[in-house]
Parts: sequence; C-alpha cells; structure tokens
Amino acid sequence: MESDADLVESAKLIETIQAGGVLSGVAILAVTWLLVRLVTAVIERGGSRYVHRRLLLNQVGTLLRFGFYIGGMAAATAVSINLSREVVLALTGTVAVTVGFALKDLASSILAGLTLIVDRPFLVGDRVKFGDLYGEVVTIGLRSVRLITEDNLLVTIPNNKFLTEAVGSANHGRLDMAVSVQFFIALDQDIGLAKRVVEECVTSSRYVYLGQPPCVRVSQCILGDVTAVRLDAEAHVLDMKYKQDYQSTLTERALKALREKRILLHGEAPRGAPLSEGERAAA
Repeated sequence: MESDADLVESAKLIETIQAGGVLSGVAILAVTWLLVRLVTAVIERGGSRYVHRRLLLNQVGTLLRFGFYIGGMAAATAVSINLSREVVLALTGTVAVTVGFALKDLASSILAGLTLIVDRPFLVGDRVKFGDLYGEVVTIGLRSVRLITEDNLLVTIPNNKFLTEAVGSANHGRLDMAVSVQFFIALDQDIGLAKRVVEECVTSSRYVYLGQPPCVRVSQCILGDVTAVRLDAEAHVLDMKYKQDYQSTLTERALKALREKRILLHGEAPRGAPLSEGERAAA
C-alpha cells in the first residue's frame, strides 16, 4: 500500500511539469550560463587592464555571477513547474523527502556561499590560510570556493567548510600585502651594519609599496645548539601576486650584499678579514 501511495505522489509530481515550460527552462539556464561566461571574460580583461582595480572587479564579478545563477534557476523553475495546490501537497510526501536528501548538501553549500558573500570573512583575490592550504581565492561559487596555492594547484573547497573551520586572510580586499623574509647571521657580527644592508635592499626593491613603511626587526634565536641573530625584513608588496618574486629577489640581493660587507651568515665559514672600523663607517 505504501508503494502505491508513493507511485501516486510521483505521478502527481510528474503531471505538474509543463512540457512547453521545460524547453523554456533549459533556454533560460543556457542564457544564464552564457551571461556568466561573458561577465567572467569582461572581469578578467578589465582586471588585466586596470590592475589597481583588479580585486574590486573580481568582487563585483562574484556578486553578478551569484545573482545570475540564483535568478536563472528561479526563472527556469517557475516556467517549468506549475505550482498548484496539488503540487504543494505532492511535494510534502515521500518524493519531496527523497529529493530533499539528495539535494541537501547542494542547498547547504549555496546557503553557505550566500553567507560568505554577506559576512565577507574573505574576498575574491585574498590570500587565505585554510587548514594546511594557503593560496589566492579565485572564485566564490554557488557550491565551492576555489583557490590557487603557491604551487599553482587549483583547490576546490565546499562553501560550508568555511562556516565551521577557521580561515585567515592576509590582505582582506587590499592589493598590497605584508611579506616577511628572514636572514640569520652569526652572533659576533656587526648587527647594525647587517640591518642597514638589509634595509637598503628592501627599500630599493621594485616590488615594495612604500606607502606602508618597511622595517627590519632584530632578535636572537636558537638554531640547533647555536645562538644566532635573526633579521626579519617586513614590507608590503605592491600587489600580492608579486610575493614570490619579491622574496626571491630580496633574498638573492641581501645575501650578496651581506657577503660583500663580509658579514657571516649563520653557519657560514669565515671568508677573510673582517671590515676595519673605517670600512664599517663608510658602509
């Protein structure tokens, strides 16, 4: 008897689907998909041309894509299904429960995506830390967030994961981002000279945003069984996409400059006589 009731409810549900409306619904979904592709292409081209507005354009594109997807699905559903009293009653039965279980994960991800858009714990273009992953958020979609790691891996994470786990944003909607590079020198070296050398390398870097003053902090640390001096060179890069280029060029230039000033790095063997007092003053 129960199976007969299920069949009756299924038949009622099938009868509510309007044959002509299905084609219209498919057409609406196709137009929605084309609009989303068009918006994405325009945003990418605009971001390449107006670099200083890249993050803002990406955020606007995310809102537009969400709006097109939600509106397209609602319109396609409206023209395809006749929501009469019989339909509502049919949707309260076993068929609705079955469909609900099948779509509950998708529905929760869509609601989570809307929450991310409204609450804004991070934005498209942000560098985020999520669990063991670190990378740039490239899209916030209906179902998932996609980010590109520093190893150029495209990672897809369901939206609802971000509602229950901690996530950190390094720049939160800004193009510039703080980046730190560490250098370790021997404890008996001229710390003041080493600091000045690193500061000069930082401030002369073409990737550094001088609107946020860079700094070099000095501290002691234990490496193995030996005490060393750590120089933390912190600066804001003009655009977060330059992070790795900045770290690479700064490391290369600073190490070369320190060696030219005969400053021993941690664990490095002596290369010659240290600088005289006159040479230090000239440096």
